[in-house]
Amino acid sequence: MKDSQGTSVLKSLYDKAQDIICCHVLLPNTYKRLDTKLERKMMEIKKSTSAHHINFKSIDSIIMKFPQFRDGLKEIRQVFEKYDEDSNGTIDNDELKKCLHALEFSVKDDEIDDLFLYCDMDENEGIQFKEFIVLLCLNYLLTDSSTSSSHATLKMCSPKIEATFNTIVEVFLFLDKTGDGKLNRKDVVKALNEASPKEKSPSHITRTRFKEMDWDKNGKVSFKEFLFSFISWVGVDCDEDEGI
Repeated sequence: MKDSQGTSVLKSLYDKAQDIICCHVLLPNTYKRLDTKLERKMMEIKKSTSAHHINFKSIDSIIMKFPQFRDGLKEIRQVFEKYDEDSNGTIDNDELKKCLHALEFSVKDDEIDDLFLYCDMDENEGIQFKEFIVLLCLNYLLTDSSTSSSHATLKMCSPKIEATFNTIVEVFLFLDKTGDGKLNRKDVVKALNEASPKEKSPSHITRTRFKEMDWDKNGKVSFKEFLFSFISWVGVDCDEDEGI
């Protein structure tokens, strides 16, 4: 009996150790892999997109689109609330799988698991609304389409949501002057000061905006970091307009 209990305790400790190893070794590798895929996707879109097809020429032109961004992002709430089956304000892993499969994304369950962990920024084992916006956009970009389109089709979402995601990508491309799929401070400064001397942003504002995006303080901003910050700037949960 004692041997059995001792074996059980040892097994429990072993399982916990494996969980720790998984969290601290495998997950960061997964994050790095997803970051790399997003960088490549942004580079691919940048190369295939003519500068004449990017509608943004200055930061003011982006701010003027905030109401349209906000309307498009708010439509995602309907999708979020539909699959938040227990109405607790978060979508768990099972609910997320039902959602993405219903939207007819060609994505495997283990890939959904990776995205869930990648976007669960507060690690509360649930995807909140803003995290859901990010996750849906990333999945939209990373999912291979069976058609000739460069993006997957959101079967159960309105064209406004798809157009909103595409326009957000345009904002990123406007900021990504070097076309390497991630932003650096020089890119952001150049973009914020572009088009007209009258629109030049004070240096402290430029630094603040870049700092807001550079969460891990490595001097580079991934598309995921940009997306979280951009949603906050747009103020999807707010009624009043907010400017960058």
